Amino acid sequence: MTEGKKIPEIRFKGFTDEWEQCELGELLGITSASRVHKNEWTKSGVPFFRSSDVVADYKGLKNNKAFISFDLYEELSNKSGCVKKDDLLVTGGGSIGIPYLVKTNEPLYFKDADLLWLKNSNNINGYFLYTFFSTLFFRRYVSSITHIGTISHYTIEQAKSTPINISEKKEQDKVGKYLTNLDSLITLHQQKYDKLLNVKKAMLEKMFPKKDADAPEIRFKGFSDKWEERNLGDIGSVVMNKRVFKEQTSYEGDVPFYKIGTFGSKPDAFISKELFEEYKSKYPYPDKGDLLISASGSIGRIVEYIGNDEYFQDSNIVWLKHDNRIINSFLKQFYSVIKWSGLEGSTIKRLYNKNILETSISLPIPKEQTKIGNFFKNLDTLITLHQSELKKLKNIKKACLEKMFV
Repeated sequence: MTEGKKIPEIRFKGFTDEWEQCELGELLGITSASRVHKNEWTKSGVPFFRSSDVVADYKGLKNNKAFISFDLYEELSNKSGCVKKDDLLVTGGGSIGIPYLVKTNEPLYFKDADLLWLKNSNNINGYFLYTFFSTLFFRRYVSSITHIGTISHYTIEQAKSTPINISEKKEQDKVGKYLTNLDSLITLHQQKYDKLLNVKKAMLEKMFPKKDADAPEIRFKGFSDKWEERNLGDIGSVVMNKRVFKEQTSYEGDVPFYKIGTFGSKPDAFISKELFEEYKSKYPYPDKGDLLISASGSIGRIVEYIGNDEYFQDSNIVWLKHDNRIINSFLKQFYSVIKWSGLEGSTIKRLYNKNILETSISLPIPKEQTKIGNFFKNLDTLITLHQSELKKLKNIKKACLEKMFV
């Protein structure tokens, strides 16, 4: 926002006027619904929204919807009116201030007390108003007014007095259309990402043998040999880095030292280059492509070692040192479906060497392993691509919320 003036940092060409601050209650009607009791819910009919439905929709999650009969809907609508296109439902309890934009004039009703009804009489662009509830300005404001003891509420009166900065309708329409398109892109990549995750899950189930089977349901052409059942201890041994003591680490340094709490994320400790070179030359150290396993905390978490200079906490981070009977790209996918020996149904929160070595694995010949590993590697690349694009789009939206609103 321009210092001293209510003007956003980013705006469309042709708009220069300062935005006007007012209260939501000055722009639209804010009310709630007539009460509907739970025994009046039905399995079909008119959708009946609760706060959980609004939150699920906002997060792109599925939720089991409730319904009411058309007769009850007509009776209630005659009393309080109908929810219409561009109206908003906003959560008033629990996860407060979460919006739902009504996109059609099809019948819809909602739960009293849980949700506030913002009746939009075309004074505000619906998507502009919907997006306002996601801005940092609104989130900070609502956080400052809604704490009563340990429970948060957002009431009709609080909603009416909520400040909002408004541009002229044409500019709202531009902002609303831009953000609508951006959200459509986010939804598209989210759907592709979710679909690929489901594809991977299905293929993992079909490209690895089920219990007591000697071959998977789906195989590449040219492979028909039975898979051999082995224990991981038959093809390798568990190894770990030499112990590094706390006094040998520092908050800054040459080589990152990963503990179980920072494994797979950012390091908070380092060791000297001299100590690293000494330990790397004298004691076990992973080769590029080896799969590091978390043995405590979130056990069985896998991080592929990509060859950087880094060191790992002994006993809590281990790997399987093996020969060429197993291919790492295949082993990586096996780890994603693994059931560690001795841990199923257990409350133990530690993976011991014995658990790893006694875990069974079905092995095809290395050539088939390579095919399977490459297939999932390519699938993982696609998943990562959509995940990265999704993150990029969400960051763009976050920046827009900060710079396109006042």
